[in-house]
Amino acid sequence: MLHLTMNGKINTETLKVCEVSISYRPKVKPSERPVIRNSQDIYRLLTDSRVFSPDTIEHREFFKAVLLNRAGRALGVMHISEGGISETVVDIRHIMQGAILANASSLVLAHNHPAGNCTPSREDDTITQRVKQACTLFSIKVLDHLIITPYAYYSYADEGRIV
Repeated sequence: MLHLTMNGKINTETLKVCEVSISYRPKVKPSERPVIRNSQDIYRLLTDSRVFSPDTIEHREFFKAVLLNRAGRALGVMHISEGGISETVVDIRHIMQGAILANASSLVLAHNHPAGNCTPSREDDTITQRVKQACTLFSIKVLDHLIITPYAYYSYADEGRIV
C-alpha cells in the first residue's frame, strides 16, 4: 500500500488494520419466535423467559432491547447495559448496531427500576426520545419502552407516550 507522508514523499510501509466481521446467527425458527402484540406480551417475554432474572431485578438496573421483525416476531433480546441501583448507561450506538445486524424492523426498549417504582424519570424520557430519533434514520420503529419490576410495569405505548 502506498501513501504520501507530510513532506510529500511516498511511504511504502504497509498499514496494518483490524478486520471487522459482523454476523447474526438465529437459533430459533421464525415460526417458533414469540409474537409481540402489546405491552403484556413484552412483559411476559422479559419475565417468564428470565431475561430479567428474579435474582437480580431488584438488585441493579439492566437495560435491554427486544428486536422484532416485520411480522412482530421477536428476533432476540439484546443486553444493552448493566448499572447500579439507580441508573445504567445506555449507548445508543450499541442499540442501533444490534438492530441493524439483526435486520430488525422495530424494537422495544426495556429496563427495570430496582426500587420497584415504575414511574419514568426524566432520563428515561430523554433516552426514549434519543433512541427514537436514531431509529428514524434507519426506518426502524420504536414500539414501546417498558419499565419493569417483578410485580408491575409501565408502558410508554399504553400511556400514549410513543407516537
